[in-house]
Amino acid sequence: MPLPESWFAEMDIPAVLETAWCEVRVRLGEGLESCAGDESITGAWLSLDEIRRQEMARLVLLSDFALDALTTRPALLPALLHTQELVTAPSRSQIEDALRETLAQADSEEDLHKALRRFRQARMLGIVWRDLNGTEMWQTAAKVSELAEVCLEGALGWLETHLASRWGTPAARVNGTSQRLIVLGMGKLGAGELNLSSDIDLIFAFAEKGTTQGGEREYEHQQYFTKLGQKLIAALDAITADGFVFRVDMRLRPLGDGGPLVGNFNALTGYYQDQGREWERFAMLKARPVAGDLAAGRELLDLLSPFIYRKYLDFGAIESLRDMKGMIHREVKRLGRDDNIKLGRGGIREVEFVVQAFQLIRGGRDTELQITSLRDAMGQLVSLELLPQPVVDELRIDYEFLRNLEHALQAQQDRQTQQLPSDPENQARLAMAMQMPDWTSLKEALRACRERIRCHFDAVVADPDDESHAADNESTEDNAVWRQLWQAEMGDAEAERVMAAAGYELPEALRRLKAFRDSRGVQSMQRIGYERLEAVMPLLLQAAAESEAPTIALERVLPLIEAVLRRTAYLSLLRENPQVLPSLIRLCAASPWIAEQLARHPILLDELLTPATLYSPADKQRLADELRQTLARIPEDDEEGWLEAMRVFKQTQVLRVAASDIAGGRVLMKVSDYLTAIAEVVLDSVLQMAWRSLTARYGHPSAKDPASQASFLIVGYGKLGGIELGYGSDLDLVFLYDAAPRGVTDGAKSIDNLVFFTRLGQRIIHLLSVTTPSGTLYEVDMRLRPSGNSGLLVSSLEAFAEYQRNDAWIWEHQALVRARPVAGDGPLGERFEAIRREVLMRERDCDELRREVVKMRLKMREHLGSGGQAREARQFHLKQDAGGLVDIEFMNQYAVLALSARTPELLEVTDNMRLMDVLAKSGGLPEQDARDLQAAYLAYRDASHRASLAKRGSLVDSQTFADHREHILTLWRRWMQPENEREPDEP
Repeated sequence: MPLPESWFAEMDIPAVLETAWCEVRVRLGEGLESCAGDESITGAWLSLDEIRRQEMARLVLLSDFALDALTTRPALLPALLHTQELVTAPSRSQIEDALRETLAQADSEEDLHKALRRFRQARMLGIVWRDLNGTEMWQTAAKVSELAEVCLEGALGWLETHLASRWGTPAARVNGTSQRLIVLGMGKLGAGELNLSSDIDLIFAFAEKGTTQGGEREYEHQQYFTKLGQKLIAALDAITADGFVFRVDMRLRPLGDGGPLVGNFNALTGYYQDQGREWERFAMLKARPVAGDLAAGRELLDLLSPFIYRKYLDFGAIESLRDMKGMIHREVKRLGRDDNIKLGRGGIREVEFVVQAFQLIRGGRDTELQITSLRDAMGQLVSLELLPQPVVDELRIDYEFLRNLEHALQAQQDRQTQQLPSDPENQARLAMAMQMPDWTSLKEALRACRERIRCHFDAVVADPDDESHAADNESTEDNAVWRQLWQAEMGDAEAERVMAAAGYELPEALRRLKAFRDSRGVQSMQRIGYERLEAVMPLLLQAAAESEAPTIALERVLPLIEAVLRRTAYLSLLRENPQVLPSLIRLCAASPWIAEQLARHPILLDELLTPATLYSPADKQRLADELRQTLARIPEDDEEGWLEAMRVFKQTQVLRVAASDIAGGRVLMKVSDYLTAIAEVVLDSVLQMAWRSLTARYGHPSAKDPASQASFLIVGYGKLGGIELGYGSDLDLVFLYDAAPRGVTDGAKSIDNLVFFTRLGQRIIHLLSVTTPSGTLYEVDMRLRPSGNSGLLVSSLEAFAEYQRNDAWIWEHQALVRARPVAGDGPLGERFEAIRREVLMRERDCDELRREVVKMRLKMREHLGSGGQAREARQFHLKQDAGGLVDIEFMNQYAVLALSARTPELLEVTDNMRLMDVLAKSGGLPEQDARDLQAAYLAYRDASHRASLAKRGSLVDSQTFADHREHILTLWRRWMQPENEREPDEP
């Protein structure tokens, strides 16, 4: 039956395809002739409107697969027209229902094979039709993946039912749940992004050992699932007269073709833990349960997650990726396949490698990257600020171009290929499919696309030691010299000459370096770790030589290198990111405290990767947001993970403050502001965690009246309350609550309110002070609570108020000067503030007050000051000696207690600097005296910060602060100790 000439009259066919076009039209006519007696088929064909005719013409010219399907089974076209599949993709449920109905007619495995292949051919014809006529690539990929999953599940379910009478069914798990085969989709199937003619990469698994039950004979689970897996592969992969469903590749399973076809959880987790190779980590990035027991599949992947994703930033993954890419490139070159758009330079695989590199390096920390979809992972790279939006946009557009080209190639013959054609006819078909005017235009677009991809690939994956990426010849030569020195390829005399010329102090520096090189830790390293150390040490020696104090820098950095000898991913971090070493050297040379923190917690090295955040501490709102995002990645029931994340967060943020402090970009008060904000954010999160765990166990405590809720407050005293925290400061805390005095919690396991809040306080202290691999959060001091160590750990607000009004000592009111709410219930905090104001504004006998304050201060000097030996050595204790920092604090506290009844503005602030501002403004202190005190206070605080960073104590040369000290002592005598009240030996 010839087709009407008018059908394809509008087609614009390139000359090179005219012969092919004539053959296509003849074959279509012959196919339609074969069913001339069936008017339902011929009528459907002849009733096509102009749009559908044009789409079909494009389809059959560009796809031999579609032409073969329509000419051998003309009835496919009416069926697809009826279901609207040529216009709109059917939903997954529609596909599942259609396959279920089809397989219901299958009585044998032969019937199953035939039904699956015919079903797949019909669905694929619709997918190819839509793809070649403008459907987005991602939708095509999703629909092919969906089809594969439906066919896998349909075939597996049919086989389980069909074989149950003979083989039985697997025994239930220990937890009582039934067992099925677990089918993990790998590669593009796992990602949900299959090509038009992809193989499907699978791994089979089952949960637990056992034997089948209810069949003609019993099988061990290993044997049962192996036989079932073999049947499933044949149902999809075997080529029959009807073709195949999907080609199945099982080589990604443990030990590949030589390993068992299926493994249980214990066997798989043991294999990946003990023998898993780097390329298998890459493969498992895409793993996703696609058929069988999906819940058990997710459970298995959770067990394998530590193998796939490291908790630290794993820059060692780049080396493995680089090796894999090198092998692929050599194989492509050997086989002469530079035109392979997947494996060649700037091809599909390089885009995938860029994304996978970030997933493997950061996926353990940034769990948003633990996703199988390449497209979704690209979006996360922008959200996490790992790549700029323009770079990701360019990669995505070029990747879509290559994948569309791949689809056009595979649509031609339903064959998995990425090799560009060499014959003019197929080249013209490809250009037409890509909507390019000709082959030359397509080749030029492809060349530009691959160059852009290669550029981005090199930026992420290129070897920093590659000569083509060396900064300049001079730096390369310098590195060679340091490499020779490190590898002991030069004699001691030459090594000393090189080190001396670079500014190292000899012989100490060379002796320390040789001791490290010959240490047991270095000598016992495995090959890959030693190779990483060999690459890093010359860079480190050169960076230290370029610092102001090379020997000090080397001495402080080597303990860090020693600490990571068995965690060599950190060595890779230093090698892969050469810009990190100068920052590391600078920070360690400036501060042994920072060097010690980095050596104790190498995970902090990650921060050196991003100078923008390293030297720019976040404000409180950004801190809270960052911590919230970090903790959102951790399950609420994973307390260990939560604690570890909290400690890493705190140490990271403090490192940022210290780095900006050393860089000179932060004034003293801002440093304390940042450190205090970190503590407040941590306290707020700890309180929430403790509250959740206690209420989950005991329920909520009862309130005084039904209209309100029981509440809890953390009050900060001392440096925390005064917004003056230093690098190693403890937290002085007081816990208050408001609840029904004799009430109980409303949980199934009810306890008294007081017991609840006591346990809440204990829980908070535990979370803050418990030691984990990342250290502790904060040391906590609770001695400022009512009655000190002998008092209750928590107090009701009423009991606290009563104590402050009637029983508190003067020194406790002094402490109240620097108290403020730092976490917990807002309204309760306001009520605490009202009590604080009431107590501090009390009218007092100023002479008696002064004597009590001075008495306490003299006692502190006696017990905490430097003593006679320090004075003889002309040393001065910044905090506790006469004229020190605590004198300023005591004068401020005295002023608040004495004057706030007349100057309530003094109660608006808790930090010493602003208290002195208020005193000067209100006339409580002469302006010049206030400025002198502030200058001294800032100088002392700054010196204390420097001493912390340098790991020095508070003893300093007395002459350094002589002027400040004299100002303080003069004011102390005038204000706090009139001459007639002094002892003969007092200053």
